Formats: sequence, C-alpha cells, structure tokens
Amino acid sequence: MPDTLQAPDADTLSRLFLEARSHNGWQDRKVPDDTLRTLWDTLKMGPTSANCSPGRFVFIRSEEGKERLRPALSGGNLDKTMAAPVCVIIAHDPKSYEHLPDLFPHADARSWFTGSDDLARETAFRNGTLMGAYLMIAARALGLDVGPMSGFDKTKVEEIFLAETGWKANFLCNLGYGDASKLYDRLPRLGFDTACRLV
Repeated sequence: MPDTLQAPDADTLSRLFLEARSHNGWQDRKVPDDTLRTLWDTLKMGPTSANCSPGRFVFIRSEEGKERLRPALSGGNLDKTMAAPVCVIIAHDPKSYEHLPDLFPHADARSWFTGSDDLARETAFRNGTLMGAYLMIAARALGLDVGPMSGFDKTKVEEIFLAETGWKANFLCNLGYGDASKLYDRLPRLGFDTACRLV
C-alpha cells in the first residue's frame, strides 16, 4: 500500500475546489430538470451515518416559486437569488430515521433514534449539512456553479415551503451558470498551522 494516495487530476481539483468560486451573478441560462435529477442521483451517494440520508432539497426554479421565497431573503441576497436559475433550500428531515429499515437493514437502526429526540435532531442536522456540501461539490462536477447563502428568515422559509413535510431549513444555495464578471476577488484562507493539528 503506498504511503500517499494518487492525487486526482489538476482539472478535477480546480473545478471542485482550487479555482471554483461562490457566484453572485448568473447567466440567463436555465438548468434543465434532468440536470437537477442527475444532481440528486450523484449527491445521494455521499456517506451519511448509518446511511440515514436526512438531506432534503427544494429546487426553486419558477418565477412563482422565487416570488414566494422573496419575503424570506435578506436584502443582500435578494437580487442575486431572483436572477439565479435555481435556488435550493437545503433542509433535513428530523424523522429521517423512519426510512432506516430500508436504508440500513443490517440492524434495528430506527430504535437508536426513537428514544431520543435530541439525538435524532442532531444526527439529521449533521448529516443533512453533509449532504448540502455534497450537493455543491456534485453541482460543480456537473458543470454548474454554486452560491451558498445564510442570509434568510428560516422561519418564513419553513412556513412557506416546508410546513407540510416537517423538514427543517439549513441554508440556501443558488445554482446555475455563473457570470464571472461579477465575482469578487478571492478572499484568503487560513494556513494549515492555524486551522489544523497533527496529534
């Protein structure tokens, strides 16, 4: 077994991380529904605890849907979201453990969570957040650009879009084909010695 893993090709690293950017401006170019279905079929393969798969996604791509979202957006996120081809509500299902008999048949995994609402909520939030990250990486791999956001009224989003499901909103992410002319300069990142420890 080699001491180091073989690095992916430079183009892949650039597309997913090194040259990829969070976009604020968008080309007037639709994202087909088939692409969104492929996005789901890709991101759902990322690992979650006991394959619990609590991530839930609402793809808002109609003008009517965006108008419903409008009152929940902060001022700084309004125009770019209205212009984006798609805005995704990244959410999670606090009762995703109900699917565990199918998703994790090796054990009675459902019983791990039915006795503790706190554990169920924490597990759903953590793994739903992971699935949101998988969405962004998968979108970039499929040739889309992303613009994740935290500036929104969570209560309004849940009332408008999620009330019938019981899902809980985490963050928003615009999707489409970015307008590079509207990018800000890249911001710095922390160095290894500041953010990491070798133990």
